[in-house]
Amino acid sequence: MTNILFAASECVPFIKTGGLGDVVGSLPKYFPKDSLEVRVILPLYDFIEDKYRKDMKKAGDFDVDFRGGKAAASVFELLYKGVTYYFIAADGRFGGEAPYEGMPQDIDRFVFFDKALLAALKEVGFRPDIIHCHDWQTGAVPAFVRELKKTDKFYKDMKTIMTIHNLRFQGAWGKDYVKEVTSLPDEYFGDEQFGYYDSGNLLKGGLVYADSITTVSETYAREIMMPFYGEGLDGLLAYRADAVTGIINGIDYNFFDPENDKFIYHNFSAENFRREKVKNKTALQKELGMNSDRKVMMIGIISRLTDQKGMDLITYMMDELCSDSVQIVVLGTGEEKYESMFRHYEWKYNKDVSVNIKYSEELSHKIYAAADAFLMPSLFEPCGLSQMMAMRYGAVPIVRETGGLKDTVQAYNEYEHTGNGFSFANYNAHEMLGTIRYAERVFYDNKRDWNKIVKEAMTRDYSWTSSALKYVKLYESLTA
Repeated sequence: MTNILFAASECVPFIKTGGLGDVVGSLPKYFPKDSLEVRVILPLYDFIEDKYRKDMKKAGDFDVDFRGGKAAASVFELLYKGVTYYFIAADGRFGGEAPYEGMPQDIDRFVFFDKALLAALKEVGFRPDIIHCHDWQTGAVPAFVRELKKTDKFYKDMKTIMTIHNLRFQGAWGKDYVKEVTSLPDEYFGDEQFGYYDSGNLLKGGLVYADSITTVSETYAREIMMPFYGEGLDGLLAYRADAVTGIINGIDYNFFDPENDKFIYHNFSAENFRREKVKNKTALQKELGMNSDRKVMMIGIISRLTDQKGMDLITYMMDELCSDSVQIVVLGTGEEKYESMFRHYEWKYNKDVSVNIKYSEELSHKIYAAADAFLMPSLFEPCGLSQMMAMRYGAVPIVRETGGLKDTVQAYNEYEHTGNGFSFANYNAHEMLGTIRYAERVFYDNKRDWNKIVKEAMTRDYSWTSSALKYVKLYESLTA
């Protein structure tokens, strides 16, 4: 039996601000129980709901060597849906209403968590063969393990994996500050280690000292070795190319299931979508006060409203797009300029554009189920989950060819009648609009091929099952 510990700052259902929480919460359920024991360790934030806290049991109290002194901490244990979770508690360290407070407080918070989780392992009696670290918040763990191996046999053969969910976020602050908080020797802060110009960079250190590096799609693994996508770390990642693996994320097929989804108006499947899916469109049109038209093409956008997600391209082309025979439904929050832009077009085309500036799990499912197409023109996208969710519900993705979007969406080929979506290569607003209009032509003029695209999208397997097997092979290669 191989023991694996996931270390992260987020995990559904306890804490989520983005895709990181989805991955850490979903992936452990899909590993083979006969060969892997996968557990998860998280901070015990003050805002975690009582419905989870009431079943937690204290597994131990201990001291953490931190900033030259001893800091008290506790570890709690919870068995939830077949997975064992550990939570690190320390008075005043994980307070607030969100997991992230901003810099440099987050450096202090998560370096403490990294030290504490390693000390907590002895309290809970679980010795992992591999600690699987997720994003910069656990970037100090590989270096701490390296140091502990010098003096403590408990950590002797322990391996570490560093997974990059989004390279843009690196956990960097002044070098002297990071050196003080980590208490690592000076040798760790050269330009080839944690040092990054005048900063100490936690993600960089994790990438240097981890035994293996993964990221969340094969294309993104290649992209981040180039300057445009590399966020200043492309040289390091290219140097460590042999240790980098891209493994596409998955989605929870039990939760995102149009046949049994309790959020949507009418359940449907890949076998009956031609007749049943459209009922979701007319129901959503009624709920949102839009023109009722079962034949119009509905385009869904569920996203953070930011530059990264291609909102600037949509801004350039919104007037032209709204002049087409389409309806647009938007759900999300983000930069004020994009929120205001979408509200303007809702006012201008109020019966054909619906803008919902909020986050709603229920409404997101309704949009996936109702939409004919799903627009996701990202500048970069490490993996992307929304396009997979959209395909599961028969909303045909229209995406830019980057990261996980390129790996999951096969562009429609009108000559071979293949594909599960539409895509464009260059980050260009006119190219995006041309691709949307190409999709419109297929939707209106070639319904047979459109339905083939929908069925292909709905029947592709983007569950965690296949991705979990790739992680198993990686774990086996590290412990062989």
